[in-house]
Amino acid sequence: MRGRRRGLQVAVVLVVLGLLGGLVATGISDQLGIRTEDKQVPVEQLAAAPARATVPPPTFASIDASGGPRTDLALAELQAALHTTDARRGVADLTVRFDDGDPDDDSYRLDGSPTDLRIDAASETGAVRGIYDLALAVREGRSLAEHLGETVTSRLPFRMVDLGAAGVAPDAEEWEGGEDYTHTSKAFEDVILDEAPYVDATALRAAHDSVRTYAEHVLAEGYNAIAIPGFLEYVTFADVPGVYDEDDDHAARAEAMRRAFGPIWEELHDLGLKVYLRTDMLALTTPLEDYLTSEFELDAEDPALWDVYAKALDEVYREMPYLEGVLIRIGEAGTVYDLDGWDYYSDLAVTTVPAVRAMLEALTGQAERAGRTVIFRTWSVGVGAVGDMHTNQDSYAEVLDGIDSPNLIVSTKYTLGDFYSHLPLNDTLEVGDQRRIVELQSRREFESYGALPNDLGNLYQQALQHFLAANPRVEGVWTWTQDGGPWRAGPMTLELTSGFWQLYELNTVLGARLARDPDADVAAITADWARRWFSDDAGTVEQISEAMALSRDAVTHGLYIGPYADERVYAIGLEPPPMMWIFEWDILTGDSAVLDVIYSVSEDRLDEAIAEGDAAVATAERMRDLVAGTEPGTWRDAELRLHFLDTLDYQVNLFELLAAYRTMVLRHAQWLDTGDGEARDAWATARERFDAAAADHVATYGDDLDLPAYNLTAARLGEERAARDLPMAWLARAGLLLVVLLLALTRTGRTMVSAALTPWREPAPVHKALALGIPLVAVLWSRLVLTWFLAPAHLLLVGLGWAVLAAAVVATRSWWVATAVGGAITLRTLLLLGALSVRGPGGYWFGFWAEPTQRTAYVVVSFVLFGWVLACLVWSLAASTGRRRAAAACLAVVGVAMAAIGLLVGAVGLEDAMTTWNDQLALLPWGLSRILGITVYLGIPVALPWYLAGLGGFLTVAALALGLPRRRTTAPAAR
Repeated sequence: MRGRRRGLQVAVVLVVLGLLGGLVATGISDQLGIRTEDKQVPVEQLAAAPARATVPPPTFASIDASGGPRTDLALAELQAALHTTDARRGVADLTVRFDDGDPDDDSYRLDGSPTDLRIDAASETGAVRGIYDLALAVREGRSLAEHLGETVTSRLPFRMVDLGAAGVAPDAEEWEGGEDYTHTSKAFEDVILDEAPYVDATALRAAHDSVRTYAEHVLAEGYNAIAIPGFLEYVTFADVPGVYDEDDDHAARAEAMRRAFGPIWEELHDLGLKVYLRTDMLALTTPLEDYLTSEFELDAEDPALWDVYAKALDEVYREMPYLEGVLIRIGEAGTVYDLDGWDYYSDLAVTTVPAVRAMLEALTGQAERAGRTVIFRTWSVGVGAVGDMHTNQDSYAEVLDGIDSPNLIVSTKYTLGDFYSHLPLNDTLEVGDQRRIVELQSRREFESYGALPNDLGNLYQQALQHFLAANPRVEGVWTWTQDGGPWRAGPMTLELTSGFWQLYELNTVLGARLARDPDADVAAITADWARRWFSDDAGTVEQISEAMALSRDAVTHGLYIGPYADERVYAIGLEPPPMMWIFEWDILTGDSAVLDVIYSVSEDRLDEAIAEGDAAVATAERMRDLVAGTEPGTWRDAELRLHFLDTLDYQVNLFELLAAYRTMVLRHAQWLDTGDGEARDAWATARERFDAAAADHVATYGDDLDLPAYNLTAARLGEERAARDLPMAWLARAGLLLVVLLLALTRTGRTMVSAALTPWREPAPVHKALALGIPLVAVLWSRLVLTWFLAPAHLLLVGLGWAVLAAAVVATRSWWVATAVGGAITLRTLLLLGALSVRGPGGYWFGFWAEPTQRTAYVVVSFVLFGWVLACLVWSLAASTGRRRAAAACLAVVGVAMAAIGLLVGAVGLEDAMTTWNDQLALLPWGLSRILGITVYLGIPVALPWYLAGLGGFLTVAALALGLPRRRTTAPAAR
């Protein structure tokens, strides 16, 4: 009877542990959520424009035009364009006339004859646009009469740019090292002072000149709006008493900022640019955060909180009436965007649908009253409707349906994701009742920061044509000429200021031309760009154009692993980008999560995935040969030719490095998956190639600020661990064999096994040194092998938990307990050593990331064995203390271990602890902690360690209560 009861207890324990293990395994799989879907990506077809001769402009005998500063500036640009060439053909007169029509209408008609040109427009805006178009024709060697007899209109009336690199100093020291991944431009940093008068007048004059030059440039290109970083910097909160005290310098600083920068923004307005302030939400200062916390508990869902920001905008528009509106982003925020020592920052706090709607209802209401515009960006990072409203039509509707103010514009990236290639067009731009604009990026941050030739004309054209056909509410574009991503981790290339910025200027030109005419000949636009900046020789322009026609093929194969990039991949509730093996920007990743998943997605097309890297090298070499084959004497500027050739040499070198790396990591993953010796040999060969390419890449470009070397830190971490996988597998096999022999061939070992299987039975006497040594060596050896002997942080955390258990066992002073628990620990360790003995830690993690069935089975068995360790503690201890106190001891072990680990991690800081742990194990992308942070990206509460410690403390107190002696009660004596 007793045996049956014991057997039933064992069965119940195993079933419960198995069910709990299954729940844990299911939860892990659900959290990982790794799956793929097919996607439709635009097929780009680039071709070079046929060669044509440059058309010299005429000599203008007279120019009859009147107007204000905008007309004067356009005429100055026409004269500047004429001064770029000495060639002339014929003589012409120009007459410009306009009426008092719609100031937003930039259409015009070109009449007369080639020798007597006349621009007629309904407003000065159209007349100015006509003059600028003539200037562009001069610069690009086109006939000024090409639109003679036509009315020229712009299909999209709204064409906005960022601030470019205006106000940004090209300080080489700040670019050295290439590891500053902060996203702040530091524009006007030298203008802003810590104390009164808050603005450096001398630096302000230089900043003004920089902004003015940039404004003139983008106006000539066809843009008519600009987004300026800043908002709270101009707010005194005079309308909200209590935010700033009388002695608070924030108000005085805001007044100084308005006096200093207000005239600059007003000048841009007068020249024809609509000026929008650009801010993240929540935008904060320390006093403002304190006020919002005390009044509204910093609750972004509270409409009253947004009334504070609405009053701030009232003040800004009252004091700076030339501003057109405000552009708002809620999807990113935090220290990565903050300027050191500057008490203006942002918090990622608008993360729920009610919060977004409360914000938009308040701010669009303010905009309607003030006659201004709110531009709301749908860009967001995270989980839930707000997290994916950028890429999910249903989420977009949940957030924005019903918010259709005429003063609201919704701005969305053209891609279904970030500015990567291999992505579908963003179908959220097809829906909604709001006015829409399309975001474009010239300096492609994820594709070498614009350092590579990258002609996006055909892609932009497909996108704009598609969105215009699908949604009549699309009315404009926002082109990022310079912004996006880290400013100082890549090349020191700044629009109009530093480096080979003319290369990505092509995409800025394409953005404006296609916004005005989505059916324009993109090949001709590229040829015109080459003619303007590099040469007016027909042959040279043709060869540059042919090289640029190959650029997308080179980039989309050289920087991406096609079979992976062609799939829509989901993981941890997010949709990782199609690049990932470069995560992000210039960081070549080495983590097992990404590389194992890329392999598993690409497995059926593995040879293709590897071959396309070498194909990209060949394409890059062809591009270099085309440009190198041009006659040096035909170039406008010998330095620009050198820039171009250096860029193409860099591209070849980079693609050789990447081709070797992709081969190395994919062949290694193949070996982890299959154990194929040929795959291992191919990995070894590729590793030698990568090491040589990496050494050459770093030696050639390691100190080059214009063409900097890629960051190989993470790749080297992964390479080192991959090289150790096979040796670790042999060490695991040796450890496994040793432990099995000790358990099988020694009396103590056999007793430990027996005690672990029947912990309720008192074991035979054991050799104490072996009884302690076997589990200790097994645990230590298995964890050292699991971590490649390279992750002390992991050993510390795991060791802390095991140390608590060991201390509890020692405290019992019972060799029965020590034998049973030690045996159970050793049996559990055999599972880990067995998994590691197959193909080392790399194989262990490959199974976790890429093999769901294998992962589930391992997690269930591992959990059961871990639970059995605790069960052994209870059963073996119950013989001497009773079941209640034994259960209390077990609960105390769990509680103290949780509290100890929580306190340790909490003291270090969760982000720092996870960064150190991940750097040593190379499980997740190394770049995560250098960008937003692991906790932010994965949505892990930073207070989690303290929650864990608190729960551990609660369990410990509960264990103490459970283990207290029970008072015996005695029946009263009869009287």
